[in-house]
Formats: sequence, C-alpha cells, structure tokens
Amino acid sequence: MNAAVCWPWRGAAGIAGLLACAAICAQVPDPALRPGDDFFAFANDAARSGSVDPIAGRTEVQLAAIVQKAAQTPSPAGSDPRLAGDYYAAFMDEDGIEARGLHPLDALRTRIAAIQDRHEIARYIGETLRADVDALNLNQVVTDNLVGLMVAADPDAPDRYVPFLLQGGLGMPDRSYYLDSAPAMVAIRAGYAQYVAALLRLSGETDPDTRARRVVDLEQRIAAVHSTSDQSGDLKAGDNHWRRDDFRKLAPGPDWTVLFEAAGLPFAQHELVVWQPGAIRGIAALVRSEPVATWKDYFWVHAIEHSAQVLPKAFADATFAFRDSLPGAAGPHARWKRALAATNAALGDAVGRLYVVQYFPPENKAAIEAIAREVRDALSLRVAGLPWLSPQARTEARAKLAALQIGIGYPDQWRDYAGLVVTRNDAFGNAERAALFEYRHQLAKLGHRVDRTEWLIAPQAVSAVYLPAMNAVNIGAGLLQPPFYLAGRDPAQNYGTVGALIGQELARSFGDRGRRFDAGGRLHDWWTDADTAQLRAASERLPAGADAADLAGVLSALDAWHRRAGAHAADVVDGDSGEQRFFIAYAQAWRMRERDAILRNVDAWYDAFDVRPGQALYLAPAERVRIW
Repeated sequence: MNAAVCWPWRGAAGIAGLLACAAICAQVPDPALRPGDDFFAFANDAARSGSVDPIAGRTEVQLAAIVQKAAQTPSPAGSDPRLAGDYYAAFMDEDGIEARGLHPLDALRTRIAAIQDRHEIARYIGETLRADVDALNLNQVVTDNLVGLMVAADPDAPDRYVPFLLQGGLGMPDRSYYLDSAPAMVAIRAGYAQYVAALLRLSGETDPDTRARRVVDLEQRIAAVHSTSDQSGDLKAGDNHWRRDDFRKLAPGPDWTVLFEAAGLPFAQHELVVWQPGAIRGIAALVRSEPVATWKDYFWVHAIEHSAQVLPKAFADATFAFRDSLPGAAGPHARWKRALAATNAALGDAVGRLYVVQYFPPENKAAIEAIAREVRDALSLRVAGLPWLSPQARTEARAKLAALQIGIGYPDQWRDYAGLVVTRNDAFGNAERAALFEYRHQLAKLGHRVDRTEWLIAPQAVSAVYLPAMNAVNIGAGLLQPPFYLAGRDPAQNYGTVGALIGQELARSFGDRGRRFDAGGRLHDWWTDADTAQLRAASERLPAGADAADLAGVLSALDAWHRRAGAHAADVVDGDSGEQRFFIAYAQAWRMRERDAILRNVDAWYDAFDVRPGQALYLAPAERVRIW
C-alpha cells in the first residue's frame, strides 16, 4: 500500500498535474500510520487541510494572467479579450478615477435632487431596479437596492419565466444588525452611522451627521419589516403570486404603475411572485410615511456606497474601514483582485471562454460528462433499491435523476455580449452598463419557455452547485482541475475525486430543498413524512460538515467505477488496489477530516484497508449509516 504517493503520475500530463498539485501534496505522511485510526492523516499531510482554497488561489492567478494579458494586447472591438481587458484596465486606472472625482455620479445626483413627491420616488425605485437576487437556486437574497428582482421559472408553472420581487434596502448585512440589542451590535450601528456621515461629508453634503442619523433610522424601519433569513428560505411561504393590480391594494404606498413602467417590466407581464409579502407591504408603507427629503438622502448614500470601489480612494477607504468592523470581515483585497472579481462578475462568460480555451479542453468536458452519466446511473440503481423510501418517492426520484441537467465545465450555449459598451476610461460607467445589460438580459426571458440548460455560475468558478428550481447541476471548469480531475490519470482516482463530487451534487436533488421540486421544477414536496424523517435521522448521525449527499456521492461513484473497471477492479498499481486508490484519491481531493466520518460508513473502505475493531474509526456494521 503506497500512501506515500499522492497519485501515480505518468508522462507529461502527470508532470503538469503534479506541479499543479504541489501545494496540496507537498509532504508525505507517516507510512506506519494505520488507515483505520486516522485516514485523513494516512492519505494526507496532517498539517494541511482543505483543497478548495488552494484551487481557488491557483485559479485566481490563472485568471489574472489571462485578463492582464487581454488588457495589454490590442484586440478587435467587442471580442472577449477586448471586453475583459478594457473592463479590467478601467478598474485599475486609479489615477483616472481620482481625476474624475464624483463627476461620474453627476447625472444620478441630479436625478435624485429632482425627486419632489412619492410618484418620483416610485419612478426612481423602478429605474434603479436590477436583477441582483436569486432566492430559488443560489440562495442570494441580499440587495442594497430597496427591492431586488429575479427572473426564474414559475414554481407553479415551471415551463414559464416569471419575475420575482424581493426585499432589500439595507446597508448592513441583515436585519439583526439594526434590531439586535447586544452591545456589539449597538457599537456596529454607531459605527455605521459614522460611516454614512463620512460618505455624505466626502460628497460635499451639508449637515452630514443629522442626515446620516435620518438615513440609519429609515434603514432601521426597513429592517423591522424584513423577513428573517429562515423565513426567506421557506419556499412555500415565498410562493406568492400577485397580479400587477394587486400591488395597489395589498401594498399601498408607491405608485406601482409608475414603478413597473420605469423598471421596464413588459405590460403583458401581469403577474409577479412576491417572495416576502410582509416586507414589500412594509417598505411600501414607508415610502408613503417617510419624508421625501429622507428618501433622497437614503438614495444618495446608497448610490455612493454601491459604487465606492470605482470612485476616488477616499470613498473606497471609508467603505473598507466600516466593513472591516463587521464580524468575519476579511479586510480589503489588493486592487488587482478586486478588479478581477469585478470583471468576472460583469463578464462571466467572456472571461470563461478565455479560461477554458487555455485550461479546460473539450476532451476533458467529454470525459467528465461520461463519468457523470455513469454516476447518475449508479445512483439511480441505488435509489431503486431503497427499502425505506416509499414506492412513489422512489419513482419520482429516479424520474428526477433522469431529467436532471448536468453541466460540466462550461455551458453549451454561451452568453452574447453584443451591445454592451465597455471602455478603458470609465470604470463607473462600465459597472453601471454591465448591471443594466444583465437586467435587460433577464427581462428578455419573460414570455419564453424556461431554458434548463442555462448556467447560473461562471464557467471559471471554483464551484459545484445543485439548482433545485431548474433540476440542474453546474460544475465550473475552475474546480475541474487537480486534485479533482486530471486527464489521463488512473480511472479509480478520477472516480474517487470528480465522480464522488458529481454524485454528491446529484444527491442534493433529494435534499431539504431539492426534494421540494419535482423532475419538471414544480414546487411540491413529493416525499412522505416518513421518508423525510428517515433521511434526517441518518443525516443527524453524521458530523457537522458532512451530510447524506456526501455519502451518496462516494457510494455511487464507487459503484460506477466498479462497473467501468469490471474484472480489472482488483488490479494493483504501485502497490495499491483499485479501491485503495479510489479512497486515497477521495481523501486527498477534499483534505477534510469530516470525510473520515463518511468513509467509516462505507463497507468497501473497511475491506480495502483491513480496518478492524479496536481501531479509532471502526464502526460495527449495525452502527453504520445505510441510508443509500
């Protein structure tokens, strides 16, 4: 058994992969360590933990090189390199940003100053509405705009798109920052008021302290009507269909007709889903009750704060100074990191196309897609034989797996950025135009059939997500590199890494959110109460950081590899059997001790490493979680 080797590397591909993985597989563990006592330490250098962060750092460096080269190399107008390079260069042009001062905000400042009544407040809210939330798939429910919009499949009629309206409008992370009476929160609120006053002062406004207090008081009233995070995560509670005419009766305050017209919502779109109706009612009431002057100060502060990163350094510094005071703050990143993140956010597919050409060839996509099909088949067979799952749920689960869209690396249909204007000397304008371009892209979906092959993450993302309302999985090319995938590597290892990763994402289609949508994306819980209780009971026996989907991923990937390997499953390579290579690769890919808790529930792991009673990880057969 050769645990001293990360993986068997062969030829040029092996050398490239070994270099790429050097940060992860840098040291050799004690070969005398028994796998059944500490498999994490047996397979890894115990002093290191986690593989995703090193992959993210490596990918960031790769992307920076791509975008910086694009910024330095002339390219045709409208091409991916030109768009990405110009966007990045404009963000990095600190001297130009300083020279322009607050002038990029002149038009918006004039627009806010012209607001005289509540009709104009409604018009401004509509004009600044953006597609910046996703409550169904990505669990992104925070926007600094007063309300946020998303366009997604209708939970009740999932073949059609419908607009969703969500609560927003807070300058701090959530309502607790405004309402919690703990001394630490009181101190943060005081710091926030000072920050708002600083923005007003930097922008040349008079009486900044008094006006800042009014803005923070207004936000506190907004926070008081907000739904909690748990309430916002309740899918059934969020599925509220309002017709356009209902808003005037159910949420009186703003002129909703003016707001929707200013937002560009097609007149033919008669229905919206209001995700947090209590919050929308409360915000509407505040539009009616609070002074127009306070709303104008509120809009101006949020306009500055929203664009602080592309305004003179004093504004960015003030923003970082406050954000650093919040729990979990990571501090300001280097300018190039922020420029790269902004470019990625605005031009995800343009940067993604450049990335995959260099780092994720089509043959990698095809190979991983083949693994994904085999893992899906293996998981479906396991589900078919589950005695604890009701017959109807087993049928529904297999139908859902069969219909599930698996996106590997990058989408089959890329985004087209024709019409988006990006220049090298207008960082603020680039950001504004990109947000409006995305908003119009989302609105253009209305009236069309839902496209379940659409990607919701950028291809270069170091991420794998299950999208419950779309019944789809997106796994970004940024994640599909060593240690999770290496072309030409021993199949046992690739199945133990990327195969298990795919399996766990597929199994999320039966998780707490996934099982609330059927194969077609309709919102309804197709599990019995007994089914749900069984899965939850099994999940509770696993430690924090691990869940039933993780276990399903290992088991289905192992099944798929056995079917592929056939009679060669027992072949020994560099002293390790196929199952040993599978499990060692799995542990080395994740580098998390929680994965030991998954493996100790897999019978084949015991056989592969001769794990016996008395060893620390040993579980008697009757004690192992056998949910799958």
